[in-house]
Amino acid sequence: MEKEKKLATAILSTIGEIRNVALVTHCMTRVRITLRDESLANIEVLKKVPDVLGVIVESTLQIVVGPGLVTKVANEIALVSGVRLGEKIPLHSNVQDSDTQQFRAEEAARIAANNKENYQKKNNTPMKNFFKAIAHIFIPLVPAFLAAGLTAGITAIIGNLITSGHLTGDGWVQIKQVLGVIQSGLLAYMAIYVGINSAREFGASPPLGGLIGGATLLTGMNPELPIKNLFTGDPLIAGQGGVIGVVLAVWILSRIEKRLHKMIPDSIDLIVTSFLSVVVTGLITIFLIMPFAGFVETHLLTAVNWTLSVGGAFAGFILGGLWLVMVMLGLHHIMTPIHIELINNTGVTNLLPILAMAGAGQVGAALALWLRCYKNKPLINIIKGALPIGMLGIGEPLIYGVTLPLGRPFVTACLGGAFGGAVIGHFGEVGAIGIGASGLELTLLIAHGKWWIYLLGIVTAYIFGFVCTYFFGVPKKARESVEADETIEVKDTFSF
Repeated sequence: MEKEKKLATAILSTIGEIRNVALVTHCMTRVRITLRDESLANIEVLKKVPDVLGVIVESTLQIVVGPGLVTKVANEIALVSGVRLGEKIPLHSNVQDSDTQQFRAEEAARIAANNKENYQKKNNTPMKNFFKAIAHIFIPLVPAFLAAGLTAGITAIIGNLITSGHLTGDGWVQIKQVLGVIQSGLLAYMAIYVGINSAREFGASPPLGGLIGGATLLTGMNPELPIKNLFTGDPLIAGQGGVIGVVLAVWILSRIEKRLHKMIPDSIDLIVTSFLSVVVTGLITIFLIMPFAGFVETHLLTAVNWTLSVGGAFAGFILGGLWLVMVMLGLHHIMTPIHIELINNTGVTNLLPILAMAGAGQVGAALALWLRCYKNKPLINIIKGALPIGMLGIGEPLIYGVTLPLGRPFVTACLGGAFGGAVIGHFGEVGAIGIGASGLELTLLIAHGKWWIYLLGIVTAYIFGFVCTYFFGVPKKARESVEADETIEVKDTFSF
């Protein structure tokens, strides 16, 4: 049996089997499962499943297994359910195990009744729902962010080499132009992508969400007769309000469309509901949401740039030091729309290089643990697997498999990230032209030839993460001799 199939089976056995799964999705490192009944899941046993690096219980059950493997495991779970990955799993879906086939609707109703109140208190708070929605909207776009960002970085390098005379000829100019066309396909139509994903998240029709997102681009507007901002009288600017405005507009679309579906007769529902939903939402978007979101966007970006320019090394220290905590809590996706708007408005995001230092601090901490805990074979095996991808900016395997369970190394890793962030903040104006990448490969995306400052920050984070962990961040228990086939106690220990 393949590794991913074994892992999927083991995960299901600890959470009440497939009959207890309502939805399965994934991001870059986590399998995200929506449970019907949380009480049926044995989280402590789940944490001890081989190849499970960490478990986060929020509005969804998030199981960290690392990049590459995560897609395969999520697909295996979806295969058992009988539906496509990302689709809601019916209570009586055509699954493969007989126990699920016999799962009675009466039992489901009883479970739902018994757990509804606690579930709503824990998971349906406005703040949790907001962060969950942001994650669901932007996580599917991460591969596109990464591909477009790296393409933009390579395009910039070729352009610099052409300017310096190291590359000559029309062929290189043509290659640069083609790569530029490819990478611009994401940011130019970002509003449409976000509109479609927002519609999926809020329960609206995805094509209508894309249409509303596209409307914010003002493609059909006559430049000689621009649409005016009702509040200032100035012409509206294409994309004003950015992805923040698109998310809000599509949420309103979902409310209107759902209401109309209940009111319009079935015979004309498809035509009338679609038409009215788009027209009403479109008018609200253009005349109210775009001006409002544009106002919020402008002041938010001004505040971010002011903080970085005035705060300098101190701001970098705080941001670099707190970012791992944000990732641990699953709040890091809230920064994605901010990065996007910074790039749209200024060409770069000055936040990303600072926040990337947190991952570098973890790498330094992991190297120190490797040296100090060489007798702990299970821990060393986890570090060996998680360290290379940690250097490339995917830090969750190190967080949930190494530093966070041990406690002190998580704190010293944060300190490493803080010092790296302070270096970036001290020099200032170190920006990335794309997002999705982090770690060493983000070097390709650093604008204006300041890649050396970014690398200096990474080296600083490595050094301080290593030194702080080596001398102050290694719990005694982690240094004890453990054979590779023994239980990995480190995964259940949070000691200082």
